[in-house]
Amino acid sequence: MDKLIIEGGRRLEGEVPTKGAKNAVLPVLAASLLTAEEVCIENAPRLSDVDTMGQVLTELGTEFRRCDDGTLTASTPNLASQRAGWEFVRRMRGSVCVLGPLLARSGRAEVSLPGGCVFGLRPIDVHLKGFKALGATVRVEGGYVIAEAPRGGLVGAEMFLGSAFGSSVLGTANVLMAATLARGRSVIHGAACEPEVVDLGHCLQSMGARIEGLGSPRIEIEGVEKLGGTRHRVIPDRIEAGTYLIAGAMTGGRVRVTGCRPAHLLALIDRLREAEVPLEIGEDWIETQEYEPRKPGQRPRSTEVTTHAFPGFPTDLQAQWMSLMTMAEGISLICERIYPDRYMHLAELARMGAEVRREGSMAIVTGTKSLSGAPVTASDLRASAALVLAGLVAVGRTEIHRIYHIDRGYERIEERLRPLGARIERVSDATV
Repeated sequence: MDKLIIEGGRRLEGEVPTKGAKNAVLPVLAASLLTAEEVCIENAPRLSDVDTMGQVLTELGTEFRRCDDGTLTASTPNLASQRAGWEFVRRMRGSVCVLGPLLARSGRAEVSLPGGCVFGLRPIDVHLKGFKALGATVRVEGGYVIAEAPRGGLVGAEMFLGSAFGSSVLGTANVLMAATLARGRSVIHGAACEPEVVDLGHCLQSMGARIEGLGSPRIEIEGVEKLGGTRHRVIPDRIEAGTYLIAGAMTGGRVRVTGCRPAHLLALIDRLREAEVPLEIGEDWIETQEYEPRKPGQRPRSTEVTTHAFPGFPTDLQAQWMSLMTMAEGISLICERIYPDRYMHLAELARMGAEVRREGSMAIVTGTKSLSGAPVTASDLRASAALVLAGLVAVGRTEIHRIYHIDRGYERIEERLRPLGARIERVSDATV
């Protein structure tokens, strides 16, 4: 197992290109199960989560391959199995997305209850509710979701997929994929509006699906008899782009994040401006401007942030934003409405000198003049990124253990940060 070692205190400068979106490529890969023809995916990031999804698909009979140019190809002429086992599914929550395509194509699916980051209960009730609305019988048995379509296949239906915490991105994606092959018309109310859901819908449309309303809370699907192959380029990763923007803001450097879509990051841009972080924005880039975030009068301003479904502030940037607010002038409030228990990074930031405390679903952050390097442990994917950001500005040396989490969503983050001037390296962790 590896760890990251960071020597903090260096201003970052330069350009960093945005990779393809992790949360877009995973459901698109799952969608390849809906057809016997080949699906080619461009701009696919090299992440451990993508490799895991490839293993899940291979177990189901997919011929999965990564080309030299980074393109992924997935072809499933015949399903070898209707069962996605615990061994791979337990590693990543996104792998539950094979449930809808399997059920729609073969009439039966057995998928292990998923794993992934551990920061509280994240049930898949919305997924199952949608499948039941389409006529499937669903039960949980022995740690597996077992879903069976009625004789003649799934049947279109009107349904509401909202939950107590808002719309479900994975739930919308899963039911959307299943509905593309259902007989008749389906309407999903309370659908997720996230760019990753829209991207999946565009891929499905290029495969022959009939979908209207993408990007709105109401999606209509007219089922078709079969889908074909396609070539699809996934959107840039807005969470990765946001993470590098916050890195520029924290170090006070001129960091230009290229190949992104500013429209996908409007909530973050708004908060950065409220914090008085200087920015410039182009058609497909965002750049933090040079300033002195540690000098009196130039420190970022304190803010209040509440996470919401898109287009609100992303829960996947909450931990990184907290790292920035540890430097802010004054007291900042962060309310986590999507995953109220997503605060496992608080204790590790506190080890580095941050003044943070939790009250229910709210975190209270009192800005400090400096953080200090320390050995810390990554608890989940986005918490890992938050610790890297904190390490970039901390005085001294920071060691981040259990970085396999960060490899799930960031492609060799140390190799992306070093050209910007960061002193960061990956070494074997002999303490594990």
